[in-house]
Amino acid sequence: MGAGHSAAKTALRDQVLAARRRRPLEACTAFAASVAEVARSWEPVRHAGTVAAYVSVGSEPGTGHLLDALLAAGTRVLLPVLRPDNDLDWAVHTGEHGLVRAARGLYEPAGPRLGVDGVRTADVVIVPGLAVSPTGDRLGRGGGSYDRALARVPAGTPVAVLLHDDEVGLAVPTDPHDVPVGFALTSSGVVRLTR
Repeated sequence: MGAGHSAAKTALRDQVLAARRRRPLEACTAFAASVAEVARSWEPVRHAGTVAAYVSVGSEPGTGHLLDALLAAGTRVLLPVLRPDNDLDWAVHTGEHGLVRAARGLYEPAGPRLGVDGVRTADVVIVPGLAVSPTGDRLGRGGGSYDRALARVPAGTPVAVLLHDDEVGLAVPTDPHDVPVGFALTSSGVVRLTR
């Protein structure tokens, strides 16, 4: 892709990140509680034995309530572990006490690694993002880690990006390696994205 395409992705990333930094703390806390309830009541999550998710950091929409709720429901939760090559390994989440600080300000499980194919065992996959188009084109941070991981997810497994309402339905520039998602989870509900 050309420089203009890359510049468009960078501009959209900058726009979303700036908007996230302006969100009041109270609104972020309320969002995390609401989106946890939305996710828990979503049928694929209700029936899932294993959910792959992530630990939010910085201005990302909060996942703490969601992770706690999944564990409380007896759901097996997989969390990513960033490898040196930027690919994602996976490990079982055992609770906040089992998390360790990792590279780039991330948190990851301290337990045994399942390998890059660990995500294939998930019944539902919830991923981070900055924006998503109406057709499921997800804008990430630009490292390609999740695109590699999502390429391993079996066809038919629900994949959702967790976003604020105003980050859904945007025009997202894409590259050939970008893997689309089927749903967006927001504090208002689940949005089905169609190609």
